[in-house]
Amino acid sequence: MPKIDFETLELNSNEMRSIAYSLAIFQLGESGEGRIVKEIDKTILFGIDDFYKEALKLFVKEEGRHARILGECIRALKGELIKSNWTEKLFHFGRRLLGIRLKLMVLLAAEVVGICFYKKLSEKIPNGFIKSALLEIVKDEEKHLRFHGDFFRTQVRNFFSKFVFRLLWRFVAFAACVAVILDHRKTFCILGISNWKTFLKFQEIAKTTEDFITEGLEFIPISQNVGTYTKI
Repeated sequence: MPKIDFETLELNSNEMRSIAYSLAIFQLGESGEGRIVKEIDKTILFGIDDFYKEALKLFVKEEGRHARILGECIRALKGELIKSNWTEKLFHFGRRLLGIRLKLMVLLAAEVVGICFYKKLSEKIPNGFIKSALLEIVKDEEKHLRFHGDFFRTQVRNFFSKFVFRLLWRFVAFAACVAVILDHRKTFCILGISNWKTFLKFQEIAKTTEDFITEGLEFIPISQNVGTYTKI
C-alpha cells in the first residue's frame, strides 16, 4: 500500500474537503464487493468454473486493498469515511435484484466509472502520493475490467446474445455514468471538471468495453490510450 502524506498536498481546504468526500463515496463501494463471492460459489453457469471462482476472490481481495488505499487518501485530505450513500445503495440494490450475469454487469459498469473517475480526479491533483495512489488504482481497475470482460465474452457467442448484451450494457453503463456525475457534480465543479466531457469519456470507455466483449477486439489500457483497441 502506498504511503500517503498530507503534507505534500497543494490544495485549498475546499478542494480537499470535496475530494475527500468523493473518495469516501468510492471507498464505500470498493469495500462492499465481497457479497457476490458466496453467490458465485453456488452458481452453475457456463464460464464459471473453479478457476473463475478463485480469480473472483482475488478480485474482491484487491478491491478491499483499494478501499484501504482510499481510506489513507481520505485521511491525508483530513476527511472522514462514510457509512452510506445513495449511489452505493443504488449499485447494491441492482446487484441484489438481478441475476448473476446482470450482477456481474453492474460490477463491470462500476469498473468503467471507477477508471474514468479516478483518472479525471488525478488530473486535477498535484503530483504526490495521492495522485500516485489513484493512478495505481486505475491500472488495477483496467485489469479488473479485462477480467469481467473476458467472462462476458464466454456469454455472448451468437447474434441474439450479443444484441441482448448491448441493449442491457448500454442501459446499465448510462445509468451508472449519470448517477456518478450527479453524485460528484459539486467536486467536479470545484475542480473545474466538465460534467459533459466526463460523460463523453464515460461513454467512450463503455463503448470500448462493449466492442472488446462483442466484437473480439483487444482492449488497450485506458491509462495508455482511452478508447482504443485492435483486432485479435
